[in-house]
Amino acid sequence: MTNSPPASPEPAALVVVMGVSGCGKTTVGAALAQRLQVPYADADDFHPEANIAKMSAGIPLDDQDRAPWLSALAQWLRGHHETGAVLACSALKRNYRDLLREGNDEVEFVHLHGDREVVARRVAGRPGHFMPVALVESQFATLEPLEADESGVTIDFDLPVDDIVEAVATHLGAPAVILTTPRIGEAK
Repeated sequence: MTNSPPASPEPAALVVVMGVSGCGKTTVGAALAQRLQVPYADADDFHPEANIAKMSAGIPLDDQDRAPWLSALAQWLRGHHETGAVLACSALKRNYRDLLREGNDEVEFVHLHGDREVVARRVAGRPGHFMPVALVESQFATLEPLEADESGVTIDFDLPVDDIVEAVATHLGAPAVILTTPRIGEAK
């Protein structure tokens, strides 16, 4: 009998929750990270002050503005290769997603997709956020949906957050969460 080496564990999931501003990336991303028990980051927290000032003034970012930001996000993902992680990031264009995948071949994208009017209402109702409603149209104009060769799933952002999270967890092959209520007299 020969001893075979132990099977190497599957790499932990690296997930980017993507979509236009106001689609629910932050809410879904945080809930998904909690469900998967992995670190979470919001790409908005990585923007330099110049990008925030530009967006606050209603000026869309260009690719030159985004390049160092996307590089920092890709580095953050690489730093979580062993633990897995969830990142909420617009990732609107294919080339942005390609940059996020550099050194992170196993990245799964979750595209939260839905109605423009819902997004406009959500963005208008966010107090203190730097993204004005005026930029919603530019986000939809920039958006390039996931292509057939990109690993990921597209989900309607108007579904309940718990339903989205469970659909993504199922897509990733995460174990099902079974919620039980103890019977009277049983230990919790």
